[in-house]
Parts: sequence; C-alpha cells; structure tokens
Amino acid sequence: MRPDTRLSRLLHVLLHMAQTDTPMTSQQIAGMLGSNAAVVRRIMAGLRDGGYVEAERGHGGGWRISRCTDEITVLDVYRSLGSPDLFAFGFSNPRPLCLIEQSVNATIAGSIETATAAILEQFRTLRLSQIETEVQERMPQCKRSN
Repeated sequence: MRPDTRLSRLLHVLLHMAQTDTPMTSQQIAGMLGSNAAVVRRIMAGLRDGGYVEAERGHGGGWRISRCTDEITVLDVYRSLGSPDLFAFGFSNPRPLCLIEQSVNATIAGSIETATAAILEQFRTLRLSQIETEVQERMPQCKRSN
C-alpha cells in the first residue's frame, strides 16, 4: 500500500509560503512537490475552505498563507484533508458470527482508537511555528556542512 503523503506535503508548502510575501502558483507548488497543478489545487482547496490560505486569480496571483504559523496546528492541516485514516488496518469481516473474530476485531479497533486519539492530540498541540523553529535550528548545521 502506498503511503498518504498529503499531510507532510501540505506542511512543507505552508512553511514555504510563510517565508515569502509573494503568492505561489499551483504550477510552482506542483514543481516543488513533483506533482501536477490540478492535484495541488484540489488539496489546497481544503486549506482555503478552512481559512488557512487564500487564492488570488489572474496575473501575479496564486496561493498565499493567510494566517500566522503560530495560529495553524498540524491538526488543522490534517482536517483540511478530510481527516483521512491514519492506519491501513481493516477487518476481513466487520460483522463476524465467529466469537474469536469478534474479539480480534474489537481488540484491533480498540488499539486503533487509542493510537488515533494519541496522534490527533499530538497534532492538536503541534503548531507550524514549532516546525518553523526547527527549520531555523537546522540552518546553521546546513551552512557548516557545505
């Protein structure tokens, strides 16, 4: 199964947007992500609907972050994607008659619920500004190694 990289990609894009005052076109973002402009517009629409980015049409237009990075959490970005499943586990039979399979399903479902709640709590407390700070901390390391 192919991993869903949309969350990390959107965080990446938002942090780039936060570093510039000029709008980024869907084509520019697509080039940065190795994607295409139509896909970019589709995933950016959720951020726009949430009020995290704005889209400007016409010459010189594009996408622009509309909030400070300390006002946006990873949970906000995750929800803008429609809150996709965090885990790929499923049940071969969601309503089994077998008591053993019922117990297996209940155990797996409970574990997934607990893990999902923990991840979402982490996402709720993690702000883009914290990731931005980590980027700044990595900058001197990058300059030293060149």
